[in-house]
Amino acid sequence: MHILIAEAKPMTPLQLFKLLADETRLQCVLLIAEQGELCVCELTCALKQIQPKISRHLAMLRKASLLLDRRQGQWVYYRINPALPDWALSCIQQTLAQNSTLLSPLQQNLCAMGERPQRLSACCA
Repeated sequence: MHILIAEAKPMTPLQLFKLLADETRLQCVLLIAEQGELCVCELTCALKQIQPKISRHLAMLRKASLLLDRRQGQWVYYRINPALPDWALSCIQQTLAQNSTLLSPLQQNLCAMGERPQRLSACCA
C-alpha cells in the first residue's frame, strides 16, 4: 500500500502563528501531534466541543496544508503534514513538549472516551 503525502504549501511564520492563535486549533494540532492522528469524534470528546466547530477548524488547518486527512470506513483521521517546513514542525513539537499542563485535561478526556475508533496500523505511515 502506498500513502501519498501532500506537498505542503509554502508557509510563513505569520500564517502558522495566525492558525495556531485560535485556542481550538492550537489544541487540535497539539493533540494530533501528541497522538499521531485523531478523528473528529476523538477531538470533540477531548475538547468538549461540538462536531461542526471542530470540523470547521480542521478544514482550515487542512486547507493550509498543516494537516493531512485520510478516510478509513466511516472515520476521517487527521495527522500533521510531515512535508511542513522543518521550522514549523519544530515549533509544533517544542510547543507540545513545553505545555503538558495545557494538554493534560484534554488527554484525560480522550482516555475517558468509550468506543474510540480502531485504526488500521497499515494505514498510518
